Amino acid sequence: MSARGEALLALLADGARHSGSELAEQLGVTRSAVWKHVAELRRLGIDVVSLERRGYSLARPVELLDAERIRAASRHAAHPWLAGLELRFETGSTNAELVAAGPSPPGRPRVLIAERQTRGRGRRGRAWLAPFGSGLTLSIGWSYAEIPPDIPALSLGLGVAVVEALQEAGAHDVQVKWPNDLVARGGKLGGLLVELRSEAGGPAYVVAGLGLNLDLPPAQRAALAGPSALPAVDLAELLGGSPPPRNELAARVIDALLDALDLFGRTGFAGFAERWGAADSLRDRPVSVLQGDESLEGVARGADRDGALRVEVDGVVRRFVSGEVSLRPGAERSAA
Repeated sequence: MSARGEALLALLADGARHSGSELAEQLGVTRSAVWKHVAELRRLGIDVVSLERRGYSLARPVELLDAERIRAASRHAAHPWLAGLELRFETGSTNAELVAAGPSPPGRPRVLIAERQTRGRGRRGRAWLAPFGSGLTLSIGWSYAEIPPDIPALSLGLGVAVVEALQEAGAHDVQVKWPNDLVARGGKLGGLLVELRSEAGGPAYVVAGLGLNLDLPPAQRAALAGPSALPAVDLAELLGGSPPPRNELAARVIDALLDALDLFGRTGFAGFAERWGAADSLRDRPVSVLQGDESLEGVARGADRDGALRVEVDGVVRRFVSGEVSLRPGAERSAA
């Protein structure tokens, strides 16, 4: 986006009506140039409403992300952990960018948050759609001097941390659906994507990405339903129409992820195992596990220390390190 386009968006972010002449004066351009920048915003998927002879407004107000406000709201504001915080208006994928950038020194993570992603990714390479201003998309690049022994379970530990942060914000229904979906009230709230670059017995570089629905436009909810057919849910719905401010929420979840990455390096999954039991949305519930062309049914029995899902099938507990997992019909009643 052009600098003038960003400046125009900042003026329109309050959702109020602004006349073309007012915008032109504040931007130092002609009214014709304002119209061109409005067209630029629309090409990026931003819903700008034109009111004939009355000006322009966004379809609804939005709190734009601000790196300094995120730092100010963070518990780690003075910590070197936030020295690498970057904010982009647009990027292809925050995860892909940090993976390509390569490792930062241990103790000096990179945090990248974007207002808009054009090629966001979820698990198994699926697209992650994030309508403008409706949620959070961010990634953290973290280096371990030595690879933690339970590294396959890292996504579970990070999921626990985000769930607890959201519960502290008042969203008490949020849980994790193995291995990395954030769910609430039968819908998908968000997801984690963890990518690893490591050397045997040596250092490891982790990129942990988070996509989170904050306040979705009603018309886009259906488009965000995942392959598992889970409907989309957002924090606005969970919190009675009043989601936390975006910058405050960004600081909260970044803090939680940084703390969890640090703890995992010291304890492995042991530091999260008990907490995972409370956050696990599948535990002791009837599930179906799809692996390739094979579908198995059983009862979920938690996770191993290496992050594998434990499912009791015909009285025998089996381990699954990958696969699609869904609740069986009637699973809203916990299994014995």
